[in-house]
Amino acid sequence: MKNLLYIGNNLSKVGKTETTVKTLSNFLKLEGFEVLVFSNKKNKIFRLLDMLLAVLKYSKKVDCVLIDTYSTSNFYYAFWCSQLCRVLNLKYLPILHGGNLPNRLKNNPKLSKAIFNNAYKNIAPSVYMKTEFEKYGFSNLICIPNTIELKNYPFKKRTFEKINLLWVRSFSEIYNPNLAIDILSELKAQGVDATLCMVGPANDDSLLKAKAYAKKIKVEVTFTGKLTKQEWISLSAAYNIFINTTNFDNMPVSVIEAMALGLPVLSTNVGGMPFLINNNEDGILVNPNQAKEFVDAIRRVQLNSGSSNSMALKARTKVEQFDWSKVKNQWKSVLN
Repeated sequence: MKNLLYIGNNLSKVGKTETTVKTLSNFLKLEGFEVLVFSNKKNKIFRLLDMLLAVLKYSKKVDCVLIDTYSTSNFYYAFWCSQLCRVLNLKYLPILHGGNLPNRLKNNPKLSKAIFNNAYKNIAPSVYMKTEFEKYGFSNLICIPNTIELKNYPFKKRTFEKINLLWVRSFSEIYNPNLAIDILSELKAQGVDATLCMVGPANDDSLLKAKAYAKKIKVEVTFTGKLTKQEWISLSAAYNIFINTTNFDNMPVSVIEAMALGLPVLSTNVGGMPFLINNNEDGILVNPNQAKEFVDAIRRVQLNSGSSNSMALKARTKVEQFDWSKVKNQWKSVLN
């Protein structure tokens, strides 16, 4: 089996959300790959240095480097690590996570070409991302979806007498958490018995702003902070609709997880979401920043419980294709 170096934000032990660098590396280890993971440094400068030192240190000991690639400032981690791989003649594979990554292709064309044209393969977790990269002339792409272990996600049929909304993401401006609070406020204004639980750690000052906003408009929201996967999966049993309020997205694992659990998913129609959800078939898509559209969709779910549970069952069936037992063969084919 191959020896791999995986570059990504391995920050779950310092209060951040568990990301693909953690889950995918563990899956690959179970398949017999030797996987070294960097970095868990909280400071961004130290993290970049740690990543670069790892590439240098293990360049003669690994067969290739996986690089989680995002659209934010972490884009530059991917740039510097990929260019060092080029100098060392080391194969690397960017994994294209950031929902806003296509804007990097537009706004940073030279850096983008330096990273992606010289990659062994670019791994797109969604058809959306693969399509966007192809628009900019990139061809060395393979679509391998984000993956879960389906056995860890018990499917539950929901009832909708009371609306209990669940939101699960890191608190970041691009995920638009305040929209979830507006949705709850509008439901309350319409006399709907509803609650909202928001799960996730702070990634910027959005968590503080969300708490202040909820207090300002006088709606009660449960903020749990960061939970482990097991904790929020257990928590989800008490909720009956999952809302995804983001302004940018690719193929979010939290949405896949909600679909696996039998939660009807209502999401903004952005980025990769229409590639993941067939509107009104296995989820509902609405325009971004439209609380009233969300509320109308929530009311439809509530008033049509039979079709809502049928929609949730179709979603569960769809995400069976993302189970590790099926996705692992795609990774093995690329890495071997």
